[in-house]
Amino acid sequence: MAEAQKYLPGMPDEEMEHEAVTLDPRLEREAERIAEALVFASAQPVSEIYIASRLPRGADVGRIMSRLKALYAPRGVNLVQVADHWAFRTAADLSFVVQTDEQEVKKLSRAALEVLAIIAYHQPVTRAEIEDIRGVQTSKGTLDVLMEAGWVRFRGRRRTPGRPVTFGTTRDFLDQFGLEEIRDLPGIEELKGAGLLSGRIPSNLHIPVPAGEDELSENEDPITQMDLEELGLLTPKAEEDD
Repeated sequence: MAEAQKYLPGMPDEEMEHEAVTLDPRLEREAERIAEALVFASAQPVSEIYIASRLPRGADVGRIMSRLKALYAPRGVNLVQVADHWAFRTAADLSFVVQTDEQEVKKLSRAALEVLAIIAYHQPVTRAEIEDIRGVQTSKGTLDVLMEAGWVRFRGRRRTPGRPVTFGTTRDFLDQFGLEEIRDLPGIEELKGAGLLSGRIPSNLHIPVPAGEDELSENEDPITQMDLEELGLLTPKAEEDD
């Protein structure tokens, strides 16, 4: 902030906001270096809000990150967007170079893959709805595996009798599968082109456009402290007090 005032002394707040479009070139370059360093130093994707809080006043974080993304696009390491977060990742065509023989590859069962796909495309979705789509019961262990992997989370509670828990995907899911947002999931034509759907699929097969992964729907309530205790994710306060 002090650096911004050095180049723009005595400028009112309103003018500073307008100046975001024409920030001093030196400050613009410094903002890019800061943003680059913040993402590079983090093991996890970094939020735009956090990056913006560390940049000189008046810096346009969206423009800066887009410019850095374009700069790294042809390189061996790419700057990728994961929802409203940013991370450095090995270029997709070079991933084989950095793989090690010691790396243990954990494969999901067919049931887990089916459940993950249903949650991704139909979220928010309840366990009963997952079972209705699959036509078979879904074991708790299958959902536990997906949640332990960090790809599935509890979203909220459906405003229906029994208030069933709804499931959705996480930012780690997007990161794992190279998606900027959940709407980037392939549609039916893309799945056919990739050979993931056979030519004899039902004529009435419908693959929905996923909803935003962070937005509660109109018939969902947020997860509360009491809900977490009921689900066994937190120790009840009464027991903690004892």
